[in-house]
Amino acid sequence: MKPALQFRLHQQLTLTPQLQQAIRLLQLSQLELETELRQIAESNPLLEFAEEIEDEEAPEVSEAEFDYPSVEAVSAAGSNDESENSEWADGGGAAEAPIDFSASSSGSSSGSRGDDDFEPQSVAPETLQQHLLWQLNLASFNPRQHLIATVLIDALNPAGYLAEGLDAVIAALPAGFDASMIEIETVRRQLQGFDPTGVASLDLRDCLRVQLEQFDAATPQRELALQIVDSELDLLARNDIARLARRLRASEDDVAEAAVLIRSLDPRPGAALDTTPVEYVAPDVYALRDGTRWRVSLNADAQPRLGLNQHYCGLIAKARGEDASWMRGQLQEARWLIKSLESRAETLLKVADAIVRRQSAFLDYGPEAMHPLVLREVAEEVGMHESTISRVTTRKYLHTPRGTFELKYFFSSGVSTEDGGSASATAIQAMLRKLIDAEDVRKPLSDLAIAEELKRKGIQVARRTVAKYREGLRIPTSSERQRAG
Repeated sequence: MKPALQFRLHQQLTLTPQLQQAIRLLQLSQLELETELRQIAESNPLLEFAEEIEDEEAPEVSEAEFDYPSVEAVSAAGSNDESENSEWADGGGAAEAPIDFSASSSGSSSGSRGDDDFEPQSVAPETLQQHLLWQLNLASFNPRQHLIATVLIDALNPAGYLAEGLDAVIAALPAGFDASMIEIETVRRQLQGFDPTGVASLDLRDCLRVQLEQFDAATPQRELALQIVDSELDLLARNDIARLARRLRASEDDVAEAAVLIRSLDPRPGAALDTTPVEYVAPDVYALRDGTRWRVSLNADAQPRLGLNQHYCGLIAKARGEDASWMRGQLQEARWLIKSLESRAETLLKVADAIVRRQSAFLDYGPEAMHPLVLREVAEEVGMHESTISRVTTRKYLHTPRGTFELKYFFSSGVSTEDGGSASATAIQAMLRKLIDAEDVRKPLSDLAIAEELKRKGIQVARRTVAKYREGLRIPTSSERQRAG
């Protein structure tokens, strides 16, 4: 008996190399895009960077023979990309340093801004020493311990280690200050518990051990991990699990689990505070008030000026054989790239315009007026997939009278209010900071008191949520604020 034939009809979107390139261009920042385009231009003689490119002078090569996907096609293709980060569903992001702004514009779809329109405000990054001294001032150290701790902090290298040992610390103490090695070691141990955990360590073993000791005693394989750190780091570095298991008389599965725990630690805790000078970004788009509404315009100076090289285009008609075929292929790729850049700019403008319309209250009144916003809402408004919105809003910056912000800053989850509405997490954080700034330093507000105050404003938020937001803003607890006050 022969098997019956079956016919099935289905749709499938094929990602051509050109479509993949368009998706990639969407997620690149300005600097990355500039670098990528220059690399492409170096390998394609028909592309060039110029202030003004007169495309109409190019030889008559019909664009009809090239199939250029639309913005919608790029968005649909993006929906099949498995690399999308799920955390974007709730949005959220950090704002860049505010920049003073005072300028007017007609709000056209593209435009440029002169250097005189805004002046960057430099904010020095916090160093490891500054971060530790801030904690030291909040800790309950007596005057002798405070002085020793200050000298220890000053002796740390960028990785957070006391590379020169405790002898150098003793030598750095003031003349006549008689401190024993035990006293210095006691203070050092206390510093190791500061944030980031493991600073002021003498070596890698010391650093890893103090981090492991911070874990709950019930943490699986914690004790085995401590044994490895104490005596078998060399074997761990070689990933010799079998020999480690024999040495420690443990199963290979347990040793492997302990190794994973150790590798989750930070071997250079001081490096977490990067003191690289602040680099100011050029905004991709501007939000400017035009009468009673906000308008969005592209920053023309941030858009790459890429066009066709007229000399090489003119040689195509004269070329023969393989040379002609190769040059026509290069021309096709060049035209496709230019179309992709136009599509990228169009997509960026549409998304930024949708965000500004949704968050106009923020532009008018500040962070406390921020509305809850997730990727899906913007995606539905502009007719694109959420993954496309994610790419467009990552490392793209919007300049407003309130400062320059990454586009993803305007996304945040919502918290229910008494009237059935919702308030964004960003707005709640702004309210929280405002309450703490106005509190009596002698009687700081506890997390519960802040939650109750927010409830009186109609926002239902749990104490633990307040604590999470407070920690995210790096605001100390009420008891620590009271001591500091």
